[in-house]
Amino acid sequence: MQLAQRLNRVAEPQTIKMAKLSRELKAQGINIIDLSLGEPDFRTPQHICDAAVRAMDEGYTKYTPVVGYLELREAICTKLKRDNGLEYTPDEIIVSTGAKQSLANTILSLVDPGDEVLIPTPYWVTYSALVQLAEGTVNYINCSIDTDFKLTPEMLEAAITPKTKLFIFSSPCNPTGSVYSKAELTALAEVFKRHPQVAIVSDEIYEYINYNSKHESIAQFPELKDRVMVINGMSKGFAMTGWRLGYMAGPKAVVQACEKLQGQFTSGVNSIAQRASITALLSDLTPTYEMVTAFRERRDYVISELQSMPGIKINMPDGAFYAFPNIQSFFGKSDGTTTIQNDEDFAMYLLHKANVSTVSGGAFGNSNCVRLSFATSMDNLKEAMKRIRTALADLK
Repeated sequence: MQLAQRLNRVAEPQTIKMAKLSRELKAQGINIIDLSLGEPDFRTPQHICDAAVRAMDEGYTKYTPVVGYLELREAICTKLKRDNGLEYTPDEIIVSTGAKQSLANTILSLVDPGDEVLIPTPYWVTYSALVQLAEGTVNYINCSIDTDFKLTPEMLEAAITPKTKLFIFSSPCNPTGSVYSKAELTALAEVFKRHPQVAIVSDEIYEYINYNSKHESIAQFPELKDRVMVINGMSKGFAMTGWRLGYMAGPKAVVQACEKLQGQFTSGVNSIAQRASITALLSDLTPTYEMVTAFRERRDYVISELQSMPGIKINMPDGAFYAFPNIQSFFGKSDGTTTIQNDEDFAMYLLHKANVSTVSGGAFGNSNCVRLSFATSMDNLKEAMKRIRTALADLK
């Protein structure tokens, strides 16, 4: 059977590949500490689970509207106003099966074959894959650890061409944890104002996991709001990864286009997850803030440990729950059995030598780094750092 050619344009995400490999090794009885997946280790708060049970008891078990329950879209509007100062109406919101589907809907609705899409690196692995599925052309803007992996206005201006249709970024960023300040977004907005043909996808799924400042959205600038698609969801800030609910806020025309696509792909999102999400968005956020406090403690520990390891260069992530150390100094080194030639070798060395699972940085557009998630227990992190330190000391 001949498979479709479009499959040749994408590969399995490295994050999922490494998690799968970790599970296989665990099944063999090997004690693997998995730092590959970005999944909070906390349980979904009880009041959200109670809302799901209540929804079933109340009969919310039928098909749902493709765009999502009106009550949920109203709750999202309330959240966007309360937390971000953004004014949206329910017909400017569409609910999808996770933020990943929100991204897919949006990109497939906007990108035609040959359209150019700007993506600053490092970036989340799925951005480029979705552009490739849409037959667009990705133009990467390489950002380094020296600028905290952030895009500057000068870099953005130099990258935009007459063919540029779309710009995709995240803040807080996966994989670097970098967070754009209001001043930094203001400077980027000035560039976008000069290029009205460029639409903007702002992935804000890590909004609540912000350690130093208030979250800032690029949709706050009136001159840009009508061409910004804000992507968000329940997974990270509410420990609801398995509930699979995301949303997009943006222009009505784009929402209607996404509704048309989603109506053919998946239709409406799970009814129980939607009712639980209403409760999550409108309730006290104390459980979220408690998670962030724990993530901050873990971040401080992991970054301190990595900074003390010879050969590691690391930035301080201001958001999300990842460390993205530069490990280039280990290229060419060997423990006598394994020689590290690149980031993939490094990740596999840690997996088999230290039994710690990470993700190679090339998957995110920077092959001098690896990504480690600290969304796991402090006990796991302490053991993982001990193992990594020991394994790196053997590389000469």
